[in-house]
Amino acid sequence: MATTLINRIMSGSLVLQIVIGIVAGVALSLVSQEAGKAAMVLGNLFVQALKAVAPILVLVLVASAIANRRASHTSQLRPILIMYLVGTIAAALLAVTMSTLFPTILALQMADVEASAPQGIAEVLGGLLQKLVDNPVNAILTGNFIGILVWGVLLGVFLHEAADSTRRVLADTAHAVTHIVRLVIRLAPIGIFGLVAGNLAQSGFSVLGGYARILTVLLGSMLIMALLVNPLIVWIKTRKNPYPIVLAALRESGVTAFFTRSSAANIPVNLALCERLNLEKDTYAVSIPLGATINMGGAAITITVLTLAAAHTLGIQVDLPTALLLSVVAALSACGASGVAGGSLLLIPLSCGLFGISNDIAMQVVAVGFVISVLQDSAETALNSSTDVVFTAAVAGK
Repeated sequence: MATTLINRIMSGSLVLQIVIGIVAGVALSLVSQEAGKAAMVLGNLFVQALKAVAPILVLVLVASAIANRRASHTSQLRPILIMYLVGTIAAALLAVTMSTLFPTILALQMADVEASAPQGIAEVLGGLLQKLVDNPVNAILTGNFIGILVWGVLLGVFLHEAADSTRRVLADTAHAVTHIVRLVIRLAPIGIFGLVAGNLAQSGFSVLGGYARILTVLLGSMLIMALLVNPLIVWIKTRKNPYPIVLAALRESGVTAFFTRSSAANIPVNLALCERLNLEKDTYAVSIPLGATINMGGAAITITVLTLAAAHTLGIQVDLPTALLLSVVAALSACGASGVAGGSLLLIPLSCGLFGISNDIAMQVVAVGFVISVLQDSAETALNSSTDVVFTAAVAGK
């Protein structure tokens, strides 16, 4: 009886189980806040498990995909990268438009935000270059996915000419790691149950009342990006109805990313979804982890909206050329945002510097971002992560 129940759970609809987990988490937090906080342990364990398998998975899968690649798949990465860049810049431009239509005034107060924000584009790029040459062991231990990608690509390139038996071992290793990841993903309903119960019990939604307008602009921009702009980009590329894949990505990748709030942790989920969609493995094995690092449309929206809110609060007039420059800076900065919760917020002072806004004021805006991050960061990650699948499917679909 127990074995039958376990098999039914393992083979059942993961989306349905996640919905049940969400409902159960909400119910538990309403019944008992203490029980909800205790359930947060389950959510933390789930996120930690995803973060544990993701670095190894990326290294092995990228190396295997490139080492065993066929020539026809190599050229598919270029259009995906172009779509990543176009999507991120489009997100920043959309955020400028929304902020202009719905200007927001923030109640800025002195806030003690302990953070180390980059002070310029040079610092962001310098940090990226340092990550590129990181020690592979340290990259895995610290979750430096840029460094992991570099080592995975280099290993794959130089093992491409290795003996068939060597490449077969690498492929078998990737296959084994993928099975481990599947086991972790099946725990998503339990993990999300804990995350929902814990977050609601600890913070609730009342803390967001004073920031409803800025949150509405942020979430509205991300929703428009997900349901209108991204489908338009995919339609231009494929000339096919984009909504089946867009809705599937939001449902199966976006929901999980919403609660894990980590693009890096959601890499295994996206890889599993690409496999179920029957996409070209040689392509998505590289494009998905790469997208978790550089495809940051949601982060571009967050950086732009909060920066312009600070400008509006201080009465700074933003002309069109400056707004366009902000879009480019936000897009480049977003690519440097870390794949963990709240990574984009620390890049806000960089964009604020375009308007001569002091770092003290900018860090107060960062504090506002942390207050609304219960929903903002979740929606941002959901948009970022689901877009990785959408753009990959537009190019790598069979």
